Amino acid sequence: MRFVGVLALAVVGCGRIYFDPLGSADDAPLTDADFGDAPPVLGCIGLPATCGPTGTNDCCETLPVPGGMFFRSYDVGADLMYPDMIYPATVTSFWLDKYPVTVGRYRLYLAMNQDMAVVPGAGDGGRTLNGIPNQGGWQTAWNNQLPATPTAQNLANNCDLADQTWTDTPGANESLPMSCLSWYDAMAFCIWDGGFLPTEAEWNFAASGGTEHRVYPWSNPPDFAMIDCSYANYFIGPATHCTNGSIGAANRVGSESPAGDARWGHADMAGNMWEWVIDWDAPYPTPCTDCAILSGGTARGTRGGYFKNQANNLRSANRSSDNPPARVQHVGVRCARR
Repeated sequence: MRFVGVLALAVVGCGRIYFDPLGSADDAPLTDADFGDAPPVLGCIGLPATCGPTGTNDCCETLPVPGGMFFRSYDVGADLMYPDMIYPATVTSFWLDKYPVTVGRYRLYLAMNQDMAVVPGAGDGGRTLNGIPNQGGWQTAWNNQLPATPTAQNLANNCDLADQTWTDTPGANESLPMSCLSWYDAMAFCIWDGGFLPTEAEWNFAASGGTEHRVYPWSNPPDFAMIDCSYANYFIGPATHCTNGSIGAANRVGSESPAGDARWGHADMAGNMWEWVIDWDAPYPTPCTDCAILSGGTARGTRGGYFKNQANNLRSANRSSDNPPARVQHVGVRCARR
């Protein structure tokens, strides 16, 4: 990797307990010893803790997801919106950031890379996918998809003056989820931050609680289909949103914690902002282990829904996509790690 000038900051476990989603003969809990220390989050040096329901939580926390086999885009909801158990996949344990990337985190990234001259090297961010090592990494052909100057980057961040979260100078939006990110922006950021874009299967697994196949990330029991503004930021209808009334707006990441958190503690996996995944939007390969769709599409996958979406778009099983170069007011990112 060619990123320089960044110190590592590790988030170390403190006696936490994690439960195996597949169960075991003795139902033994998983502990920090099963995962080791959290991988470093490289791009958070000096950032204040301003996330979560009271604005006092670490915006850069990363949490483990114990892997297993599940069915993609399936949930146990009584309305049978996603009833097909036909896309099995196995996911290896990984780490996923508790929160989506905030405006403040992205501002730090730009400040440490003011001339936009430091870009990922070929293969950076790659890992074993589809049974093959070093897959899904950065390609040098993508370099020209990144803004070449601070001025160009600033213009790109101002993609929708009505709904964007970026501001040209620091202000009240630093703890909002960063929007107006192209897929290439998101990929480059996560590599710089010491991680990578999650696969669609990884994202789906974390949001649905693995083999619980939750209707919404917070659904406990899994078929619990209740949704209101205590769980997520979304469009209630008609002309009513959880935030900013008839207009709608993003809110501070983690505002609905812990009520809206997913099984392993991840916030904002439904509503507030769609999030990029590494996969192309194409038919699922099946069955598969640590799979990703790395070819065969024209759009890249997004997951989670945003503040102007209705409730059905926020379901854990729901898929969506966008054009990779697009910078739009409703798409951000959350990084994964190993």
